[in-house]
Amino acid sequence: MTANTPMTFDLKNVLNQYQGQAQALHEKYVNTVFAHVLDMIGFAHEYTEGKGCYLTTRDGRTIFDGLSGYGVFGMGRNHPTVIQAIEQALALDLPNLVQMDTFLLSGLLAERLIRIAPGNRLQHVFFTNSGTEAAEGAIKFARAATGRPRILFSQGAFHGLTTGALALNGDASFREGFGDLLPGTEAVDWTQLEALEYELKKKNVAAVVLEPIRGKGVYYPPDDRVYPTLQRLCRENGTLFIVDEIQSGLGRTGRWWACQHWDLEPDILLCAKALSGGLVPIGAILYSDAVYRGVFSRLDRCVVHSSTFGQNALAMVAGLAALHVLEEENLVERSARQGDRLLAGLRELQKRHELLHEIRGKGLMVGVEFGPPKSLRLKPAWTLLHTAQNGLFAQAVVMRLYQTHHILTQVAGHHQEVVKFLPPFIITDEEVDRLVSALDEVLQECSRFPGPVWSVGKQLAGAAVRQHLFGRESS
Repeated sequence: MTANTPMTFDLKNVLNQYQGQAQALHEKYVNTVFAHVLDMIGFAHEYTEGKGCYLTTRDGRTIFDGLSGYGVFGMGRNHPTVIQAIEQALALDLPNLVQMDTFLLSGLLAERLIRIAPGNRLQHVFFTNSGTEAAEGAIKFARAATGRPRILFSQGAFHGLTTGALALNGDASFREGFGDLLPGTEAVDWTQLEALEYELKKKNVAAVVLEPIRGKGVYYPPDDRVYPTLQRLCRENGTLFIVDEIQSGLGRTGRWWACQHWDLEPDILLCAKALSGGLVPIGAILYSDAVYRGVFSRLDRCVVHSSTFGQNALAMVAGLAALHVLEEENLVERSARQGDRLLAGLRELQKRHELLHEIRGKGLMVGVEFGPPKSLRLKPAWTLLHTAQNGLFAQAVVMRLYQTHHILTQVAGHHQEVVKFLPPFIITDEEVDRLVSALDEVLQECSRFPGPVWSVGKQLAGAAVRQHLFGRESS
């Protein structure tokens, strides 16, 4: 090699050279505590490949992905159509991030998103790099468009972890230690409609921000009249109605958007996660013309809100390809069909297992909630776990699903006895039945005390009491 010969970067060589060092590198340079928690719960495996519904570990295990990267991989991992589109984009030497231009690809993706948007109010799109950045932008847009200071959000909500989005987070464990956040943000209970109407009539609420199906716990009101009534109250009082579809959108619940289960028509809609097929970071704010005119209100405010990488070529190409796949492969309809099969199977289990208290969800966004047993022989074990920390039983179930059945799932939120299933929409009938059968076997183990699930729970309880490290789940 001469002095003028450029050195090449060989990714395969790098991965081979450092294979097996991921845990150590993360412990030293990234997040020591998280790496230790993964080790404690038996999830400290290095993955070498992801394809469709499956992950492969370095030691050769094949893991079914019931988590989908917190909902990112709706169409499965590394979909060939999206990969091909990205490869074509790289080969074309596209004029990326000119900034002082109107980029064709972002215009095309915006047009596609508005075409599938719920209702008729949404007419404009602002592209971001993530869901949390979309939430940040929505806060700014709502205040600029209305001239009002207050933002109401749901108790238990999750809209992201940057400062503004964190101010809309209804989980105190995420907010702890970060001081005063955004003034004017308040958590409310959507079911308390009279109290909400009282607040909205003050005419100082810029927006209500709603997850149609709350990611933390897979919660939504059992009364289908709550959301439409809330939307009506917003309209009557000049308050913007913002729907966060970052996790629930783009087919996850068996509709393009979860809000369509209640025939909602938001003024602002947030999406991200599945929009690029999981291959490139992307997010988007869809919003009405009235909101647009309130934000970009003069010539000197044409770039009053912007994002350097928001319209980058690879994200736009991946977004266009992902929407194409969702439509061409009828994956939204498949999510609805396979979700019905999963929910039906889980509800059959509920008839046989006393610890299984509630099954809820729509499409392939499903929560399985556990509760106290009635039998005297299991009550002491349940009490022991909950004396240490709520949520340990669900985590023990997640661990048994992973270790024994090679199924990756998650606890649905801090201190919740809820396991959440977010499998890819391409899941087959056989794979749905496998999830149900695996949970059935784990719950049969739970009927034995002492038994493997309770032993795992006891270990977690000890760790929780000693270190207070457990429960660092994020989505």
